[in-house]
Formats: sequence, C-alpha cells, structure tokens
Amino acid sequence: MADIIIDKTEEAIVMVEDCKNIIITPPSLFKRFVKRTFDFLSSGLGIIFLLPFFILFTPLVAIKMKGNPFFVQKRPGKNGKSFRMIKYRTMTNKKDADGNLLPDSDRLTKFGKIMRKLSIDELPELFNIFTGKMSVVGPRPLLVSYLPLYNEYQAQRHLVRPGLTGLAQISGRNAISWDQKFDKDIEYISTISFAKDIKIIFGTVGKVLGSKDISQEGEATMEFFTGNVIDMSSEIATNHEVEIVANQTDDNFEDKISEFAVGSLVNDDLLQVTESVEDMANNKN
Repeated sequence: MADIIIDKTEEAIVMVEDCKNIIITPPSLFKRFVKRTFDFLSSGLGIIFLLPFFILFTPLVAIKMKGNPFFVQKRPGKNGKSFRMIKYRTMTNKKDADGNLLPDSDRLTKFGKIMRKLSIDELPELFNIFTGKMSVVGPRPLLVSYLPLYNEYQAQRHLVRPGLTGLAQISGRNAISWDQKFDKDIEYISTISFAKDIKIIFGTVGKVLGSKDISQEGEATMEFFTGNVIDMSSEIATNHEVEIVANQTDDNFEDKISEFAVGSLVNDDLLQVTESVEDMANNKN
C-alpha cells in the first residue's frame, strides 16, 4: 500500500492558478473614450507632420527592398478581430530550394536593421491607429496563429486595441520572455490610465534613442510563441515542496507518479494534480 504525502499541494496550485488566471475587467467607457480621442488626434497630427517623410522615404524603402515597400499582414486586434497591420518592409522574400522562406536572420537586410533599430518600420502603423484598429499604447499585435495557443489569462491582452508601443516594450522589448511580456500586457490593461500612456510614450522614446532590446539573444528578431507548457517539476515539486513517496514494491505506480509530476500540463490541467495523484493511489490500493 502506497503512502502519498502532499505538502501544501492544494495551496500551491491555487497560488499558481491565481497568479496566471487573473480575470480583469475591460477599461471603463470614460477611459476608452479619452484613450480613443487621444489616439485619433495624436495619430492624425503625426501623419500630417510626417507626410513629407513618408513621401520621400517610401520610395527609398521600395528601392532597398527591390519591390513593395510595405509589409501588410493580418494581426488580431481588439476582441481578437483581425485587421491588416501595415509596416515598412525590413526583410526580403528570399526562399530556399523548396519554396520556404529563409530564416529571419538571412532575410533581414542591413537597411532593415537600421529601420528596426530606430523603429522607423513601425511608423506606417499611425494609419492603423487613425482608423481605429490600433492604439498608440497597448499590447503589441502578435500573429493570428498565436490565438489558439493563449490560455485564458493571456487572451485578456485582446480586451483593448493593440498598440504601437506598450508596457512590455519599455520593460525589455524583445529581450524578455513571452511570460514576462504577457504579464506586462495584463498589468497595463488592469491599470490603464492616460498618465500611464504618457509615461510609456516617453519611455519608448528613450528605448528607441538608446537602441535597447531590439532583438532576443541568439535571434534576429524574437522567437516564436509555441504555447503554454508548465514543467511540474519546477513549478510545483521544486517551488512548492510537493513530496510524493511511493511504495518501492510497485515500480509501475512510482513511474506513473513521476511521469505525471514531471510531465507537461497545459492550461486548465494544472488544477487536476491533486485529484489525479489521489486517484492513482486509490487504483493501486
């Protein structure tokens, strides 16, 4: 008969769940109205001020990229509804022998690196802001293919319009992990204010002038988000002192416990740890 000792397991699970599944409410109507008014006016003035730059710089990008100067791609906006985001192109469309695009590092041009360093490639997004698809400040618009990979906590980043810049961008930009980015996105949405937006805008200027955190270490840009996998050995067993003692006479039972505790659990499966362990013990008995 196996003895199962679980030290603070349920408390640990609740703590992890509370940290990563905080449900926040959308910003109030007043905050959304003020924010949209600021977005409309600031983007409109920005477009007017930068119009001579757009007229002169766009043909230069076309020459350097040997074709279309714009990169247009569907991105998820508010409530996950997709829109066409427009940027200046920084990469070529070079493909391998099988017709697949080459890695970012092989397609990113020297001219493109300069644009990324100065964030010039993002300026056409002012038109997305002016038309109401984006905001000056908010979570950055990521790939549509990421939508089914988000858990409930992360999906809340779509409660507001995506932004030209955001709290994650001034907190590490592409140099921080995906979890850190999502945490900053949710933190911003839960404490959104006009004052915070102004602070983030000035912080962004400092980041751009300092050319900081443009890419992730070892990557030309940023690694792809591949979903949520929780390593139970580090999240629960190590950090929260979960100790499971199995009967040494039953190797299969011990293997099942080890496989479950160290295996990968996705999203809502986290809350099933205690029940599953107890069920295995009951089956053994």
